[in-house]
Amino acid sequence: MNKDTKIYIAGHKGMVGSAIWRNLTAKGYTNLLGVSSSELDLRNQQAVSNFITDEKPEVIIDAAARVGGILANSNYPYQFIMENMQIQNNLIDSALKSGVEKFIFLGSSCIYPKLAPQPLKEEYLLTDTLEPTNEWYAIAKITGIKACEAIRKQFGKDYVSLMPTNLFGTHDNFDLNTSHVLPAMLRKFHEAKENKHAPVTLWGSGTPRREFLFVDDMAQSVLFALENKLPESLYNVGTGEDITIKHLAETIQKITGHQGEIIWDATKPDGTPRKLMDISKMHDLGWKHQVNLEEGIQKTYDWFLENIERFKEVKM
Repeated sequence: MNKDTKIYIAGHKGMVGSAIWRNLTAKGYTNLLGVSSSELDLRNQQAVSNFITDEKPEVIIDAAARVGGILANSNYPYQFIMENMQIQNNLIDSALKSGVEKFIFLGSSCIYPKLAPQPLKEEYLLTDTLEPTNEWYAIAKITGIKACEAIRKQFGKDYVSLMPTNLFGTHDNFDLNTSHVLPAMLRKFHEAKENKHAPVTLWGSGTPRREFLFVDDMAQSVLFALENKLPESLYNVGTGEDITIKHLAETIQKITGHQGEIIWDATKPDGTPRKLMDISKMHDLGWKHQVNLEEGIQKTYDWFLENIERFKEVKM
């Protein structure tokens, strides 16, 4: 892969896309392409086709998606399945028709069955039913994985899917109506601290176990896939370590300096009991994460504090 290879990063302003952009730039890549959603609506098939045809990228990295936690998935099921399918299908199909040889598709660990054996192996895909609270997003991502696999099989192109565990980091979404568990907790604890260490109420029992990966480590896995031709079509990306949601809450409480009570609302859903990724395939190829959980949360909290003015408009 040459440093002047033209690489289009779809979703380059989001948490994952911006991390990929930063890491590729730091590695010396000079011909990166990105356009905002106001300039290019990735849900518009003709617009995407025209863009890919005109720009002629040599590589496409798909970090664009409609994302959110349990609440967002529950409230907007149609948008989560339809818009994600539109975005990825338009990019994948346009890439194939324009002769793009390398495509990196990013998904999520929620593609695996709710009660799949732990840790989650790539071969568990489509072996049982999904977690109902995020099945709409998961089904969309599964179709993207299978589209890339089909292109690999039928046309021999280097289209690969990377499935990260729960991601967090700088440029995350801290809107409590649509955010994932870690940034939502971080904001809740910070605002409770500012409110005289008021109690913090969290969903569920705190017993489910989750694995978290700092977004710059995810970006490094994309760089790894960019610079190597991976032999298979689907790879898990994570740390191989998980913690309880209760432990996560206590860790965030400590980092933010909140000293109040934590109240667990057991009337709210827990989601999947456990989600731990088997990352042996990526490890065997030579990639491994670098940032531990506490270090990553501290970096994320520092960034949140530096950019706190932008979040004050969206209230709890």
